[in-house]
Amino acid sequence: MDGETYIRTVEGTFDDISFAVEQAITNEGLVIDLTSHVGDMLARTKDDVGGSKDLFTNADIFSFCSALVSREVMEADLANIQHCPYTIFVYETADEPNKITVGHRYYSGKTMMPVNEMLTKLVDSGTK
Repeated sequence: MDGETYIRTVEGTFDDISFAVEQAITNEGLVIDLTSHVGDMLARTKDDVGGSKDLFTNADIFSFCSALVSREVMEADLANIQHCPYTIFVYETADEPNKITVGHRYYSGKTMMPVNEMLTKLVDSGTK
């Protein structure tokens, strides 16, 4: 699954879906370390880098870690530290307003399956 992405697309407002994803994360007792406002950054720097179009209406990435899942995958392989924190992205494009995409990257290797399962569960929970 290396390089693949798990994606769910749902109808709704960006704020509502983004909040639902945030709640799915925190309801599992996880703490969001950082919310990256990638859409805002790309809009703000578009002219500076020669961008020709707006990519997103809204786009955020939630970064967080799980002590339980991280311990499990790092006990299996210490090199799995490189993947922490884990992320879930949420975005909306101008071409398809109120069509919100939520997802996460798949991590390769058998030892990272617990992380993939956790992230998929969170995405599914936030997009019900």
